[in-house]
Amino acid sequence: MELGLKNRTALVTASSKGLGRASAMALAQEGANVVICARGEQALAATADEIAAAGGSVHAMVADVTEPGSPAALVAGCLERYGSLDILVANAGGPPPGRALDVSNEQLLDALDANLLTSIRLAKEALPQMRKRGWGRVCFITSITVRQPIPGLSLSNTARAGLWGWAKTAAQDLAPEGITMNLVCPGLHATDRVKELGSTGPMGEPEDFGKVVAFLCSEPAAFISGTTIGVDGAAVMGLL
Repeated sequence: MELGLKNRTALVTASSKGLGRASAMALAQEGANVVICARGEQALAATADEIAAAGGSVHAMVADVTEPGSPAALVAGCLERYGSLDILVANAGGPPPGRALDVSNEQLLDALDANLLTSIRLAKEALPQMRKRGWGRVCFITSITVRQPIPGLSLSNTARAGLWGWAKTAAQDLAPEGITMNLVCPGLHATDRVKELGSTGPMGEPEDFGKVVAFLCSEPAAFISGTTIGVDGAAVMGLL
């Protein structure tokens, strides 16, 4: 299938490792120019080298996406290097565990900043570039907690559900402009972090997850917007 991503420019955040890395790799394999970012310079450089070695077009920027000024700097970097920004894949690490009645106000604010406000800031910074061209794809990598809250992960449950509410609303405003906005909600995947945590049970392959993200960012996915896509191997039992 032709995804229509050749020469599109994609910004993928928190993309030196894990599912962000897999998404960047998949987009590059489809011919997109990929701008990747992460806080760790060494891992970021290694990922950039691997994408380039496979024939991909990549530009790496060291950045902490939770810093309020980072979204503007990242978009500026995309424009300086490639002259456009067509796709945003917003990804950020999840907050620590905590039971709902035990977490502090400070912990809640930190989680909301990292997993709600950061994604919104990235989208609002990227959208003007997409609106200029009448085409764009925004994809938020979140968690199955959006669709099925997990006991003991109240911070993730709260912040990610809030992002879903915002994105669902924004997607309606963007639909007439040729811009889609969706959430991808992964279950367990065989990333380095999941392996380090000793998680057991069925796991997806990060490479396959990345291909799902690439499809959502494609031309054929033009009528998929304002929805959550679960990539969880049937782990979520809800009907919605």
